[in-house]
Amino acid sequence: MSSNFGTLFRVSTFGESHCKSVGVVIDGCPPGLSLVEADIQHQLDRRRPGQSKITTDRKEKDQVQILSGTEHGVTLGSPIALKVDNLDQRPGDYGDMETIPRPSHADFTYMATYGIKASSGGGRSSARETIGTVSSGAVAEKILKSAYGMEIVAWVSSVGPFEAAPADHQTITKEIVDQTDLRCPDPEIVEQMRALIVQLKDGGDSTGGIVSCVIRKVPAGLGEPVYDKLEAKLAQAMLAIPATKGFEIGSGFGGTRLRGSEHNDPFVLKDSGLGTVSNNSGGIQGGISNGESIYFRVAFNPPATISQPQQTANYQGSTVTLKAKGRHDPCVVPRAVPIVEAMAALVMVDMAMRQEARLALRPTPRVRERS
Repeated sequence: MSSNFGTLFRVSTFGESHCKSVGVVIDGCPPGLSLVEADIQHQLDRRRPGQSKITTDRKEKDQVQILSGTEHGVTLGSPIALKVDNLDQRPGDYGDMETIPRPSHADFTYMATYGIKASSGGGRSSARETIGTVSSGAVAEKILKSAYGMEIVAWVSSVGPFEAAPADHQTITKEIVDQTDLRCPDPEIVEQMRALIVQLKDGGDSTGGIVSCVIRKVPAGLGEPVYDKLEAKLAQAMLAIPATKGFEIGSGFGGTRLRGSEHNDPFVLKDSGLGTVSNNSGGIQGGISNGESIYFRVAFNPPATISQPQQTANYQGSTVTLKAKGRHDPCVVPRAVPIVEAMAALVMVDMAMRQEARLALRPTPRVRERS
C-alpha cells in the first residue's frame, strides 16, 4: 500500500481512522529551519472535525507532537516524525459495515485489492489519514514562504448548486477565507450554502462542492517536461485527497471554448522580469512554472457514508438495507481547504528542491573571447 509522496521532500503517512494515532514521517527537510508545534497546529485546527454544525460531530483535539528531527525548535536535517492521537474513537459504530460495503465507498475495492480492511471506519481511505498530509504540508509551506515568499491560499467556491462569485487571486488571504465556517469568501452565497448543508445533515444526506486554490510568488522554472509536468504533479496530489473527482487548472475546461487568439497569454516586461498580460495558462506552460500565479480547482463528491436507508447488497450479493452509523461530514469542502493547501505545498517544495539542485550543479556558461 503506497503511503509515500515526493522525491526530495518525501513524506510517509500512517494510521487509520480509529487506531491509536495518525501521523507522518518527513524525510528531506533542510536543516536550520525554525519549527515548533505551533507552526503546524494552525493548519490542523482548520482541518479539525467538530468545528461547527456543518461538519462531522466527531470531537478531536488533533494536537500535534514533534517526536524527532528538531532540537531547540530548529530542524536537524534528519527525519521529522509528527504524531496526532485519536481520542474520540467509536469503532462500535461500524458493525453492519463489516458485512456490507458502503455504496460508492472504498470498502469493496479495498477488499478486492487486499482481502482485508479495517473493520472500523474507512481505515486508510478515511479523511482522518489527511492529518499527516496537513502536518507535513504546513512544514513545506513554511519552507516555501521562507525561501520565496510563496503564498498558498484555498477557499470554497461552490457547494451543491450554489456557486460563489470569483475571488481576486491577488488579494485573497487565509484570514479572509476563515471569516466564515464555510471558508467561502462570498458573503452573498454563504448562508444559502450553510442552509443546504444543515438541511442535508439533519436528513442524513450529503452534498459535494469545489475548492479553488491560488499559489502566488512562484519562481519561473519549477517542473519538468513529459511525465513530471508541474500541473500533472498537482493533479496527482489533488486527486489523492479522499472524495476528489475532478481537477482543472488555468482556464480548464472553459478554455476549450476559446480560440487560440483569445486564449494565448502574450508576454510583457514587468518589474520582476518577463511576465504575461493574461493568465489563461494558470501559471504553467509546457509543464513548467512561468512566474505567474498558479490557480486551479478541485471537485469533491458528496460523502459516501450517509445515514439514510439505502438498498444495496452485502459481500455475498444478497439484497440488504444499509443505514450507516458513525459521524461523517455532510459536505467535506470546508475542511478540505487546508488539505488542498497542504498537497499543493508538498508538490511545490519538492519541485523547488529539484530546481535548486539543478541550478547548484549547472555549469557556468563560458564567455567566448572576441578574436
